[in-house]
Amino acid sequence: MDFNYLTIIIFLPLAGAAIIALVPGLSSRLIRYVAAIFTLVPLAISLGLFAAFDRSAGAEVFQFQEKVSWIPAINANYHLGVDGLSLPLVVLMALLGFLAVLISWKINLRVREYFAWLLLLETSILGVFVSLDLLLFFIFWEIEIIPMYFLISIWGAGRKEYSAMKYVLYTLFGGALILAGILGLYFTTDPHSLSMVDIAQTDLAPLVTSIPLAAIFFLLLAGFAVKLPIIPLHTWLPDAHTDAPTAVSVILAGTLIKMGGYAIIRICVTIFPQATQDYAPLLLTLAAVNVVYGAAVTLKQTDIKRLIAYSSISHMGFVLLGIFALSKVSLVGAGLQMFSHGIITGLLFAVAGIVMHNTKERNIAKLGGLARQMPAIAVIFTIAGLGAMGVPSTSGFTAEVTIFLGAFSSNVVSGVPIFTIICLLGILLAAAYILWLLQRVFFGPALAKFNHVIDADRLEKIYCAIFIALIFLVGLYPMILTDVIKTGIAPIAALFGG
Repeated sequence: MDFNYLTIIIFLPLAGAAIIALVPGLSSRLIRYVAAIFTLVPLAISLGLFAAFDRSAGAEVFQFQEKVSWIPAINANYHLGVDGLSLPLVVLMALLGFLAVLISWKINLRVREYFAWLLLLETSILGVFVSLDLLLFFIFWEIEIIPMYFLISIWGAGRKEYSAMKYVLYTLFGGALILAGILGLYFTTDPHSLSMVDIAQTDLAPLVTSIPLAAIFFLLLAGFAVKLPIIPLHTWLPDAHTDAPTAVSVILAGTLIKMGGYAIIRICVTIFPQATQDYAPLLLTLAAVNVVYGAAVTLKQTDIKRLIAYSSISHMGFVLLGIFALSKVSLVGAGLQMFSHGIITGLLFAVAGIVMHNTKERNIAKLGGLARQMPAIAVIFTIAGLGAMGVPSTSGFTAEVTIFLGAFSSNVVSGVPIFTIICLLGILLAAAYILWLLQRVFFGPALAKFNHVIDADRLEKIYCAIFIALIFLVGLYPMILTDVIKTGIAPIAALFGG
């Protein structure tokens, strides 16, 4: 009998959260170590699965599967599995879950509750990436609302209650649309099914009853678009990022918004290939708007975290371009961009958090010359910025070039080269806002009020070094990821002749 590795990866953080929340008498120091152990072990197992993943041409699409009957009355199963698309995101979430604990090491407010919610958040996001049953997928999708609300509203800053509630309302709105779409799919199939694998292999066109397939497609797409986010459903993101604690911003940027991109590929594109192809020009238009508008608004930001948040909206436009160009290369690029953006923006938020913690300032106009007092942080922030700009040898460059090459050469959707050229403006604007940020914060005139500001400590340098190593590893040797991603993308691209 196969070992249930995926179940262990998902629920070990939950077990850690239960121990932290329920075992009395734990000191704050011990709580931190429990959180670190219960996130490090899933990371180690996920890396083991990544190494053991069969990348050969004849391999099964979904590997390490677990399937148990769950609710027989509605044909719902506890069905887990990973393919080349989801496995890198599982590794990414397991890594960011562990690093988030290290980033939170200095948290002193209600330590027990904080780490319990943080570990529950990791379990919910991991569950989304490995679920192959639509009901199970939806439950994990909705669970993350609870820890996110408390993490932002209690340990956040600024208008934290407003931002937390705004996040909840937007996510619940998206969740309602997703549930409607899942129900539409369930009642369309005959026999009724909740299996993503079975539905994807079924020709739904002859089975349509009262709900048009295009309507189900857009219900699901709109729900996932909230999380990605696609403009105009994006306004929750800057507020949530700005007011969330640093570790939560890292997870939010690193993996939580990737849930949207992943779900669009896994469900919308795979199950509705005809609707995807029919409406691809509309989605490519939204991709171009996301890239250019997101980058243009980023240039106007004065808050360091808000600037990084808006840059995420722009970079998610690249993911959307890669998805709806519908070529094999562009889809692989979209998967690579989701991983790359997770580590680059995760590092940007981690370093921004250190700057804000050490200077007690977040307004860019009131910062300046910090490279003299914080040389290590200046170097780290510059490396992360270069990755966000897509400088060669970084993962950002590899991912964006893959998307652009795949999109420009796509013959599945007409007009893709025009949208690709428009999206290229995002790279120019990214260089503008990153260089502007670096100049203002680190390399401008030194301010006397920051003369006694301290640099990063040893722990902060360690977790930043992990981010940097990954940025260059993926940038210099992208095959470590693309060889896995293309095994999951190949059957999807084949739907469009790729």
